Amino acid sequence: MKTNFDCVTCIVRQTLDALRQVTSDEAVIERILRSTLSTAAGIDYSMSPAEIGTILHRKIREETGNQDPYLEIKNKANKAARGLLPFLRRMVEDSPNPFATAVKYAIAGNVFDFALFTQKDKDVFRKSLGEVHTKELDPFKLYDLRSKIFAAKSILLIGDNAGEVVFDRLLLEQFPSTKIYYAVKSKPAINDVLRADAIFAGIDQYAEIISNGNDAAGTVLAQCSPEFMDVFCNVDLVIAKGQGNYETLNNCDREIFFLTQIKCNTVAHDLQGAIGDWVVAQSVPRLN
Repeated sequence: MKTNFDCVTCIVRQTLDALRQVTSDEAVIERILRSTLSTAAGIDYSMSPAEIGTILHRKIREETGNQDPYLEIKNKANKAARGLLPFLRRMVEDSPNPFATAVKYAIAGNVFDFALFTQKDKDVFRKSLGEVHTKELDPFKLYDLRSKIFAAKSILLIGDNAGEVVFDRLLLEQFPSTKIYYAVKSKPAINDVLRADAIFAGIDQYAEIISNGNDAAGTVLAQCSPEFMDVFCNVDLVIAKGQGNYETLNNCDREIFFLTQIKCNTVAHDLQGAIGDWVVAQSVPRLN
């Protein structure tokens, strides 16, 4: 997915938000912001928004010396989400369609996206959870996803954010006994899930946790490790969480199911939806 001109203001705001996570020194913020704006001026619009954001966030970490600006926020998100796990599991088990409810909670957890929403509060969190009962998903896509999950002998679930990873566990609990991989970043990338976050969420009880080998937002296949690519190319089914993964993987040469909330006009246009929609989207491999 290519970057739209409208993405630029969002990327710049993300940069400023990230800087404010690192320091309150206005002089430092101004110096680094000017430097990142200079870098942004030369961006290649054929890249995805996630790839451009990656370049700027790497520059912030380099300039500030803080390799994980969102660490405290990630830890709080993980604890808040895990504290709700027993209640949410009961909600899934008691629902008329546990699989569909688990998918909805996995998408509800996508609210933990600090690249877009930096003022996290209990009201935002509760609103997203409450919408599980009102949001509609495409029943045909949901049926197709379930069918392919139960037919697959191996599945790769590509994680998105810390906090959200706990909700992914609810979905994994619905999977049949098969070989499951759960992909995380190898280094901090905004608030994306790392191995420690996945273990904290208990993902290791249901899946083999693997690293994709880099710190890019989304999943930039050209930057991923050979080990990750071997899994990605050879599993029967790939499921990817969140907008960043959609931006970077929606045009690749294999079928992928995407589970995400739509959070900007660019992705809304691409998915033919609206901001606020929850979607199960399915990419179609290009024919050779």
